[in-house]
Amino acid sequence: MDKFTKLSAIAAPLPMANIDTDMIISQQYLKTIKRTGLGIHAFAAIRYHDDGTEREDFVLNQPAYRKAEILVTGENFGCGSSREHAPWALKDFGIKCIIAPSFADIFYGNCFKNGILPIKLPQATIDLLLDDAGRGANAIITVDLEKQQISGPDGGTVSFEVDPYRRHCLLGGLDDISLTLAKKDIIRTYEAKKRLSQPWLFRDPDNG
Repeated sequence: MDKFTKLSAIAAPLPMANIDTDMIISQQYLKTIKRTGLGIHAFAAIRYHDDGTEREDFVLNQPAYRKAEILVTGENFGCGSSREHAPWALKDFGIKCIIAPSFADIFYGNCFKNGILPIKLPQATIDLLLDDAGRGANAIITVDLEKQQISGPDGGTVSFEVDPYRRHCLLGGLDDISLTLAKKDIIRTYEAKKRLSQPWLFRDPDNG
């Protein structure tokens, strides 16, 4: 997993509440178990016409926001089913940070596990950031995870809270597998003791 320390990027405004995971990535794209290649299908229902051409009025199709890495959006983002493909699709598209008043719990947790920083802020602050994001390619927002601070294009700053453990994992680029491998010496020592005390647990049934 990529480390997240500090991000300065274009912020795209998507002021919609209750964006669910089916809107983020529709069910017909859930057959893959790969985390790559889903970005093209992100927000497909509102991003494309029925014939597959792009909707000009969708924010991420507009030239100023095609390279956006930050999404400023409405409350209850990521509600609906618990599909982990939703953060996969957003990350593959290029979104590294989502700022909203609230998130669905499972989606919120899945973001951290996939290298995306979800930030909860009061609606009044979201409104200010939406205004900043409305400046198009000039809507550069800086998110500093170490300082837990957001800086707008005019230099104003906003502080945000994040769980210390999840912050530690993002700063270090540590997913569940990385955290387990960090304790491989302890695991090996435990297994070596088990082989001595309970050897039958490690026998190959085909070879007796």
